[in-house]
Amino acid sequence: MVQSSSSPNIPTWLETLLSEKFYDSCEIHHDVRKNEKNIFCLDCCVALCPHCVTPHSSHRLLQIRRYVYHDVIRVGDAEKLMDCSYVQSYITNSAKVVFLNPREQTRACRNTGNTCISCHRGLQDPYLFCSIFCKINHILTSEGMMSKYLYDCEVLTLPEPGFDDGLMTPESVLDPFVTLWTSSGSSTTGAGDCRTMISTATTEIVKKKRSSKSGVRPVGSPSPELMVNRRKGLPRRSPFQ
Repeated sequence: MVQSSSSPNIPTWLETLLSEKFYDSCEIHHDVRKNEKNIFCLDCCVALCPHCVTPHSSHRLLQIRRYVYHDVIRVGDAEKLMDCSYVQSYITNSAKVVFLNPREQTRACRNTGNTCISCHRGLQDPYLFCSIFCKINHILTSEGMMSKYLYDCEVLTLPEPGFDDGLMTPESVLDPFVTLWTSSGSSTTGAGDCRTMISTATTEIVKKKRSSKSGVRPVGSPSPELMVNRRKGLPRRSPFQ
């Protein structure tokens, strides 16, 4: 386990980051939408929701994201804080991320190939750790100090508003980026407009299909009346000789 913050071996912000429970509802803003605590203030060592950020605007803020229902951070952010080499990364929604903590294994790993040095989870080559926690745990166990693996990061800001809400689990799918062309030839983008156009076009197609089935017959097909007359007409007899 990661050693206590009372020891100089690991900074308080790092121990708190790895032990904090993110994405719980904010107690201060419990009645407001999007109140999940998915931001971590390195200077105050506290988890924040988006509505709590204003007083911490001048602090170092780290966006916590979710991938397969576990906490992750972008590699670009993690590399500003510490050496993340040999920690397996994943690409989701065009962002490369790493897990903060190891994931629970419901069954023994059957992978006879490469595994995490700390928790023995199966990994791809050439990675050695499945999470930041596992790398720190290994460093403290083998070397006792990790100061040389930490970087001095004076500025750490959040992404632009609306760029990323931090949710990257399979249940949180981002709207596709679609270019719409107007009659004047200019292009506009907007998921809402796109959905409206698609819905309208689909409705028109359904109406046309229904009308074609009810009022149009294939070319060359006899009418229903003609079919009945052919089947029920009087038999024709040859004249008497």
